[in-house]
Amino acid sequence: MNPTPPTAEERRRHDKRNLTLLFAGLMVTMLLASLNQTVLSSALPTIVGELNGVEHMAWIITAFILASTVMMPVYGKLGDLFGRKPLLIFAISVFMAGSVVGALAGDMPTLIVARVIQGLGGGGLMILSQAIIADVVPARDRGKYMGIMGGVFAFSSVAGPLIGGGLTEGPGWRWTFWINVPLAVLAILAAVFLLHIPKRRTGPRPKIDYAGMMLIAVATTALVLVGTWGGATYAWGSPVILGLAATAVAAAVVFVVVESRVPEPVMPLMLFRDRNFNLTTASALLTGIAMFGAIGYMPTYLQMVTGYGATESGLLMIPMMGSLLVASVVVGRQVSKTGRYKAVMIAGTAVVAVALVLLSTIHADSPVYLICIYLGVMGLGLGSSLQMLTLVAQNSFPITFVGTATAGQNYFRQVGATLGSAVVGTLFASRLKDLLAERLPAAGAAGNGNSFTPALVSSLPDPIRNVVVESYNEALVPLFLWMVPLAVLSAVALLFVVEKPLATKIERELPAESLAEGALSPSDPAHGTPAHGRPALGTPTQGTPADWDAAADADAGADADADPVGDTRVGAAAREEVAAGCGDGHGRRSPR
Repeated sequence: MNPTPPTAEERRRHDKRNLTLLFAGLMVTMLLASLNQTVLSSALPTIVGELNGVEHMAWIITAFILASTVMMPVYGKLGDLFGRKPLLIFAISVFMAGSVVGALAGDMPTLIVARVIQGLGGGGLMILSQAIIADVVPARDRGKYMGIMGGVFAFSSVAGPLIGGGLTEGPGWRWTFWINVPLAVLAILAAVFLLHIPKRRTGPRPKIDYAGMMLIAVATTALVLVGTWGGATYAWGSPVILGLAATAVAAAVVFVVVESRVPEPVMPLMLFRDRNFNLTTASALLTGIAMFGAIGYMPTYLQMVTGYGATESGLLMIPMMGSLLVASVVVGRQVSKTGRYKAVMIAGTAVVAVALVLLSTIHADSPVYLICIYLGVMGLGLGSSLQMLTLVAQNSFPITFVGTATAGQNYFRQVGATLGSAVVGTLFASRLKDLLAERLPAAGAAGNGNSFTPALVSSLPDPIRNVVVESYNEALVPLFLWMVPLAVLSAVALLFVVEKPLATKIERELPAESLAEGALSPSDPAHGTPAHGRPALGTPTQGTPADWDAAADADAGADADADPVGDTRVGAAAREEVAAGCGDGHGRRSPR
């Protein structure tokens, strides 16, 4: 006797339960990645003090961001080609190995190497998690999930400094690395048993763009070294800095040439023919510089200037992370409900600019509650914009490119984060050393800025402690004002985003694509060209990508007036429904 087929309601509940389990597994992975970015912030002063390396302080943060940035396009492209689940398990395992090395590090060079290893795995944690959600959730419904992901970052940003501070004042800062091991094991188990992702189409084994991966690594590393060493370790006009700058430019030029010729480029040039992708990516890069440059060193500042311990400095970050959490979740749900996202992104980046202006006005004797209010304003702006930038980039391309598109935008955001952390960290450390050398005796523990820890500063005589506190304030706070133009430019870029409808369906059956020179291979010449100037389901590539963009500009007005729940990228399936008289061309069923 044949079993009774499940009803539509039973299938709906089953799909919802599977999606909930999958999302829970991704949240464990996101928690692992986001905690690692914040757990060291409270421990940083103690680490550099014990290992006697304040001049290398920036590299503890920069090394991780640099390594993860280089790996983002790699994970994005390989995930599109081979599937994301095996890559996710590999990335978590590498991250865990780096955590063990960091926990056992006995000096600054070893600790920096450990952070590089963590970054090699960490670059895949965020990209693959975001891309997996795009695999199973249409863009129109994705806003609320992206908002919750932003909430996870907000939660970990609060929990990270608290955990880091508690461990530093308890068993020691090395436990900020050991704590990653059980979390990584839990994330691997969640990936193995909870992540059930649609299988990739089988076919000829695609060629991996090794040359592109190597060139993007060289260009990114050289660029970050220019930002880290320029004006501090080496003069801006020194042969080392000029050589690194030339290397970055040369590698970038060769990279573009290579990507235009290989069959499966790691970062397809096609991405940069999409207006919304370019604008949101530029905004993400500028926001990354401002965000990481501003908040990366705030826990250190709070410990040194206010006299609070590591745990208390983590608690002082709660207003920022709380407002980021609330804004991210609320905005995500609202975007899923209305389909509108442009105005809230512009407003969010403008609020970030206001927050940077406010932070630039604080002094060593400013009330702590005032600093918390300003940080809360910063969180409100970031929570309203960051996750939506990724959503818009994903909505610009078919599902088979969503990993590459997500990785491409996150790559440039992380480049901004790397430069922000490197440049601000270098300027902060350089200005601090100069101020301390000018104001304190050259000899003795009090004059040795490399060995300052919060406990040591608190134990200094009041005259010397006041000099140190004022030096920390004058070294960091003016840098906030320097980043205001970046946030303003970010908001201006978003003014030109075309608010296209968010897709309500996920394209699955796409042909094998070749991204050489930004083109998509034809499959079924029976189908025409979809809206927005991009080929969709089985669409031939008649004309050039420039022609597609011209078509996109021509129908931009129609997009603006379209029903926001319409999916203009459904392609052949929608057209077949129209031909059969049961669809409206936007992926929706017409009433009978």
